Order: sequence, then C-alpha cells, then structure tokens
Amino acid sequence: MASALKAQSKIASKIEAKESRKKQKQKRDVADEDEDTIMQEASKDMVKVATSTSETKKRNKQRVLLLCSRGVTHRMRHLMNDLEALLPQVKKDSKLDSKNNLGLLPELADLNNCNNTLYFEARRHEDLYMWAAKTPNGPSIKMHVQNIHTMDELKMTGNCLKGSRGIVSFDKAFDDTEWGRLVKEVFTQIFCVPPLARRSKPFIDHILTFSLLDGKIWFRNFQIMEKNPEQPNAPAQTSLVEIGPRFVLTPIKIFEGAFNGATVYSNPEFVTPTAVRSALRRAQGEKYRIRKGVESERADRRELRRRPEDELAVSKVFS
Repeated sequence: MASALKAQSKIASKIEAKESRKKQKQKRDVADEDEDTIMQEASKDMVKVATSTSETKKRNKQRVLLLCSRGVTHRMRHLMNDLEALLPQVKKDSKLDSKNNLGLLPELADLNNCNNTLYFEARRHEDLYMWAAKTPNGPSIKMHVQNIHTMDELKMTGNCLKGSRGIVSFDKAFDDTEWGRLVKEVFTQIFCVPPLARRSKPFIDHILTFSLLDGKIWFRNFQIMEKNPEQPNAPAQTSLVEIGPRFVLTPIKIFEGAFNGATVYSNPEFVTPTAVRSALRRAQGEKYRIRKGVESERADRRELRRRPEDELAVSKVFS
C-alpha cells in the first residue's frame, strides 16, 4: 500500500512539473512575440525618421575631378598633390594628351561621377593655367597661376589632419563685383568638403582663405590652433598657423559653358606672360641698338676730326 502511494505521488509530481514547464514556455513565447512587435515598430519608426530627414535635408554630393595636361613640372605636380590631400572629395585622373580639345573634360567628369573639374594646363616657359568649371553645363573660369609654393618648399610649423574638413573663407571684396560673386560660388562648390564625402574625417581644423587684392586671388591655408604648443598648461587661446600651399590666381576669362561657350567676363588688365617676355626682349634689343648707335656716332666723329696727311711728311719723303 505504501509503494502504491509513492508511485502515485511521483506521477503527480511529474505531471505538475510538465504543466509548469508548459506555462513557462508559453510565457517565453508571449514575451518573444512582444519583443518582436516592439522591434518591428521601432524599426518602422526609424525608417520613417530617416526618410523624413532625407527628404527635408538635401544631401551634398559635390565631387571634383582633378587632372592636368602633359608638360607639367615637378612643382605643378606637387601643388596638385597638396590640393588632393586638402580636398577628400577630389578624384584624380591621368594626364590629358590634347591641350586643344578641352571638350573631352565634361565627358571625363561624367564618367567619374564628378560635377566639378579642376584642370591644370601647362604651356611653354613653365606657364601654368588653371580651369575651374561646373560640369557639364558650366560656367568655367580660366586663371593664370603664379607664385606657387608647395608644402614641401615652405616647411611651415602648422599641420592638419589628412581628409579633415576645412572652413572656406572669402574676402568681402568678392561681393563688390558680379564676376567676383560668380568666382566665389564656383570656388565654394569646389573647395567646400561635403559632410559625407569619401575619405573625409569629421573634424574641422584648418581654414582655406581666398583674398582679392589688385585684381588677383591670393590663396592661403591656415591651421586652427586651440592651445600654444610652447605652453600646454595655459588656457585655451585660438590662433592661426599657416600650413601651405600658396599660390596666386589671375582671372583671365569666364565662359558660359564648361570649357567653351560665350565669354561672360574678360579681364582687360591681364597681360599674357608671352607679351611680358617679348617686351623684355624688345627692351634688351633697344639697349643694344642704342649702344651700337653711340659707337657709330663716335666713329663718325673720329673720321671728321682726323687731320689730312701732309705731303712733306717723313713717311712720304723717306718711303
């Protein structure tokens, strides 16, 4: 009788354990379903927020194609490398063979998914011209590049993170003229780094400045210093330290299209480097002609002052 009671108690305990396990499993299933529904609703809310923010905030997709023509010097190549390091949205391409057929550049920009183009054109006697254009419809600006100093040449104490975003600063004189406002807009779209550009870092530690003086555009690059390296424990004090590179741009012409089209602006004060060299050669030739004219006048005066030879001279009597 005792054995039967023990068996019945064991069976009852097993049945109760099975029922408790079933109840726990049901509770877990309900909790999992609740978590799934909560995650689905949260994901739907996140998608709605992302779509709403993408619709309200326009994404900046500015990309710049950087290339040059054949015949560039080592200094020009170093300048292009410096600009590539400063602008993470730049996509560099190989050299362009033809200097006369610039209509190929909008097609190259389209193939590389770029909507801006910086093209460096090298001429004889190390003359460098820079084209800044909005592709494929324009406008485009042709400028003469002078006083090039790269980062390796300057050896400045300043430094910035590669790929960091920079503040683009323009002189107030750009807003005084129509061509200045146009140049400012083109440079803004080329040199401003988009927030989500490729290879860009979420830091702002340098300033790109464009100053307009004497009809020329002066480019400088400065690092933003929060502390003095000589006094690290001193209170924070913002200062600027030049990094490089340096160069000066002289606007020549602004065209309506990309590397072609009607001339919107032409600089009347621009003198080509070839004309400057020819004027120097003419000045040197003028000095030579003046010196030769003085020598011929001296010879003529000597001939006029020469006295006639006497017939009774010793050289004739005893010859």
